[in-house]
Amino acid sequence: MDLGPYLPFWGELTPAQREALGRAVTRRAFPQGALVSGGGADCTGLVLPLTGQLRAYLLTDEGKELTLYRLFPGDLCLFSASCAMGNLQFPLLVEARQDTQALLIPAPVYQALMEESAPVARFTNRLMADRFSDVMWLMEQILSRKLDSRLAAFLVEESRLAGGVCLTLTHDQIARHLGSAREVVTRMLKYFQSEGLVELSRGGVCLLDTAGLTRLAEGSLREK
Repeated sequence: MDLGPYLPFWGELTPAQREALGRAVTRRAFPQGALVSGGGADCTGLVLPLTGQLRAYLLTDEGKELTLYRLFPGDLCLFSASCAMGNLQFPLLVEARQDTQALLIPAPVYQALMEESAPVARFTNRLMADRFSDVMWLMEQILSRKLDSRLAAFLVEESRLAGGVCLTLTHDQIARHLGSAREVVTRMLKYFQSEGLVELSRGGVCLLDTAGLTRLAEGSLREK
């Protein structure tokens, strides 16, 4: 399998390494809602979505979910193969947010490549640093930003991803993304509705004033 379109270091591998990696990769299908990786003790392998979308999240001691980042086609999920990252134990869960077709790289194969190839090791270190930067950014948001700003940012970002202003999301789903309680999110959404920012419906939210939500979300929106 030619993985050149997906792996930046592909051209720097030896022919033998490319052949071994190409043989080891398999294609997997994950239906929406499926658990792709079950945490630090799970070593699924490295997952690279070709279509669809994955969500990486933590489960708090109180049983709340907190979305850390999304994975889109072409993104490589390292933490689904934490056993290949030395002593790294990161209890991250990954689920398919949409029906997803993905490539799966077995963890032992990738670990061997990291040990043999400096380009693979450099790529892995950069990607790991980027992911930890995402996590630290989120922690800063939780500690220093109010929920109204984070909720507004979430709605604006979801609208950008969906390509429209009407989102099919329940209050419980939004709460799980933000690591909050459904009741708190419901109260905040009702406040947004009273201010003319959104319109609520059963199982959905429509953005009425995207500019107003963007102003409210200032400082909580990720870089485009």
